[in-house]
Amino acid sequence: MPASRAEHAPADGTAWFSLPDGGGRLQLWPQKAAFDPDAGLLLVADAHLGKAVSFRRLGVPVPEATTDEALARLDLLAAATGARGIVFLGDLLHSARAHAAGTIAALQTWRRRHAALDVTLVRGNHDRHAGDPPAALGVKVVDGPLRVGPWALLHQPGPVDGAFALAGHVHPCVVLGGRGGDRLRLPCFHFGRSGGVLPAFGPFTGMHALPRAPADRLYAVADGSAPRVIAVPAAAAGATNSA
Repeated sequence: MPASRAEHAPADGTAWFSLPDGGGRLQLWPQKAAFDPDAGLLLVADAHLGKAVSFRRLGVPVPEATTDEALARLDLLAAATGARGIVFLGDLLHSARAHAAGTIAALQTWRRRHAALDVTLVRGNHDRHAGDPPAALGVKVVDGPLRVGPWALLHQPGPVDGAFALAGHVHPCVVLGGRGGDRLRLPCFHFGRSGGVLPAFGPFTGMHALPRAPADRLYAVADGSAPRVIAVPAAAAGATNSA
């Protein structure tokens, strides 16, 4: 199932991905999340909340306030889209250490601001180690795939019969070549014939360049003063998108 071309909305920096049969569409946001306007759902992969505190508890010096930054982006997305719900495609919490009092308090404060949102977590590999979020957060937790319209929502990429699979897990990026051998790695949305992979939402995560087939569609997330999502021609990334 080949992906269609993108439609761009420069005012908010988003781009659109649509299934070729018109059965579904996604608005791709530079805050590294996708929005299904027909279902009213925000799709967020690999938030890894509490990752920084997990590393600091092991004595590793890492940035602070990454959870606050991620929750602020969720605030922005909820307001901009008018979403009725959020589905996290796995790895909401990074580890058992992410249940630290400060991290959970920040999540509870965020949840009170968005009490009307229907929030679902499709368990990922980190969630199985971290444990489900506290019941007080009102998060429904399921094992994937979760069927929503034309989509099958899961954590680890893989085909799902009769649906277009949307996943996370691998933190996709695109590698762009420049003059003098320069190479730039940007997080991206990567859509293939039967499924797509969303970029990692968490601000403190690595990235992985996936092989690019000729029919694949990649949309880079360009940060900066005017963040935006940009369709990447195959010639710009190379046929294989190799790192």
